[in-house]
Amino acid sequence: MTEGTISFGDYETWYRVTGDLTSPMTPLVVVHGGPGFSHDYLLSLATIAESGRPVVHYDQLGGGRSTHLPDRGADFWTVALFLAELDNLLENLEIAGRYHQFGQSWGGRLGAEHAIGQPPGLRGLILSDSPASMGLWLSEAKRLRSLMPVELAAVLDLHEAEGTTNDPDYLAATRAYYDEHVCRTVPYPPEVLRTNEIQSLDPTVYLTMYGPNEFYCIGTLRNWSVVERVKDILVPTLLLSGRYDEATPATVQPFFDNIPDVRWEIFETSSHMPFVEEPERYRETVEAFLDDNDAN
Repeated sequence: MTEGTISFGDYETWYRVTGDLTSPMTPLVVVHGGPGFSHDYLLSLATIAESGRPVVHYDQLGGGRSTHLPDRGADFWTVALFLAELDNLLENLEIAGRYHQFGQSWGGRLGAEHAIGQPPGLRGLILSDSPASMGLWLSEAKRLRSLMPVELAAVLDLHEAEGTTNDPDYLAATRAYYDEHVCRTVPYPPEVLRTNEIQSLDPTVYLTMYGPNEFYCIGTLRNWSVVERVKDILVPTLLLSGRYDEATPATVQPFFDNIPDVRWEIFETSSHMPFVEEPERYRETVEAFLDDNDAN
């Protein structure tokens, strides 16, 4: 395992490589969620390197161990910025000519945008727990909230209307939603807690692009969608989601309907983190897809 940083303009992108990038097996690049989180909660994917396939994790700008810029506003934190950072990483690691890409949640949204551009070195795409549009995501979040106990849903509605989303009662109701639809492994595993702790130290990117939590998006991504463009994803694609996922089947369906070469696996006892909730089956599914598409 090696770690380092790569210059990205005036900034630094932190990365970690598990395995040997000169391996004949196509590298897997892991794109984490958020935006503004760190790679830590996805570290279990590093075990894929035991097969001989190198695995690349990195922290996106504004999160984890990469450069933080808490004074930057919405005009700086854009999808285009993170796409450029990803391209820079691929070029500097000298794997732009041959790689698989894995993206989870926001990382899957970024991965879809990347694949729509049809980069010549992309061999396969994995979109895990990712929606095709924020409109679908928010409409489904509203539906999932309607299934919560009435008193908890009322707390969420009250504090959102009053702009008091830091109130302890609101945060407790948010945690109840998370325990059902974000991570059903309670207490949360150490790697998930680590990402949450790191993100809490500088929530700039998440608050700017998303909002105070997973189901209340009031940031710049609120109108994001690739529904009309996913037909341009031409590489083999694997969709992964949990039965209790906040990325419900309705949010994933446009990928399945419009990507030409696609398959979809739903993990029946998982929510938004099946790599934590059903790790063995998850790893087997990912590795089988990668092995099937190494020759593309």
